[in-house]
Amino acid sequence: MTPARPGAIVRKRVLVVDDEADFLATYERLLRRQGYDVIVATTRVAGIAAVAREHPHLVISDLRLPDGDGLDVVRAARGAIDPPSVIVVTGYPSDETRRAALAAGATAFLAKPFAAAGLLAAVGSSLAAGPDPAGGTDSRPLDPGGRSA
Repeated sequence: MTPARPGAIVRKRVLVVDDEADFLATYERLLRRQGYDVIVATTRVAGIAAVAREHPHLVISDLRLPDGDGLDVVRAARGAIDPPSVIVVTGYPSDETRRAALAAGATAFLAKPFAAAGLLAAVGSSLAAGPDPAGGTDSRPLDPGGRSA
């Protein structure tokens, strides 16, 4: 990775790991409109590899992936030399999955489906706050309207 020139604007890189094509397309569209560089992966293995290869500023990972647990992506991201913030999303929210995601190092937890505004708010606050080594800045899932549940 080449360092940025002094004074150059550095676009934030967001890695999205999700096996659902509709969600990936939505993430890409929303995030690119906000000026982020978006990298996508559709499996746990590809997500873990992309964390190491792409050095994203933020990772958004689904919990259920076709080849395993999305928490492995969270752990890989949090174990990186310069760890990114991580947002975990799931269509199967529960207190147990929320606690597991935050314990693995997620900085936010969103329940699918969610409003675009809710996703963008979580992205903005996660990037602004940076990774939280204590394991999470928001322990509440968001409802589809983007409000805390």
